[in-house]
Amino acid sequence: MDSPYGSEETVISDHDAQLLRALHDEHADALYAHALRLVNGDRSRAEDLVQETLLRAWRHPEALDPRRGSIRAWLFTTARNLAIDAWRRRSTRIGEVYTDELPEPAETVDEAERAVEAWTVAEALNRLSPTHREVLIECFYQGRSVAEAAARLGVPPGTVKSRTHYALRSLRLVLAEMGVTG
Repeated sequence: MDSPYGSEETVISDHDAQLLRALHDEHADALYAHALRLVNGDRSRAEDLVQETLLRAWRHPEALDPRRGSIRAWLFTTARNLAIDAWRRRSTRIGEVYTDELPEPAETVDEAERAVEAWTVAEALNRLSPTHREVLIECFYQGRSVAEAAARLGVPPGTVKSRTHYALRSLRLVLAEMGVTG
């Protein structure tokens, strides 16, 4: 089959398909919301941006190594770079009029700051004990209630509350050790 990048045939192994499915299942909704902001609400372009970002992740599996930082932050940064590249390509065409514009520099800096913050938090989370890390991921990243987190972790709700309290304290200490103030 011909790809838009040439006439080479693309073969996806079962492992690659599972990786793409896992990436999509875990990150596609957040990535789509991010892409919508990048393209000023154009759903079609946002979908294309998500697809291209996931394709880049598949082509560069080394970037998805958790030891290198947050996978989501890499995906968001890649989507942002792809959106900027697309904007630049469109802006060099003569005679075409577009109503969307590149975000103001302050927003661009804000996205970069968010990516750095995400990598910092991911590193700090990796330094926590497994029980502290899993309770924070369940409650804050997965958005589960105390009862839902307790059921998933197989512990009483009171234990989730206690672990969350101590996990946040530990996270603050780790962030302070990393030189993050706030």
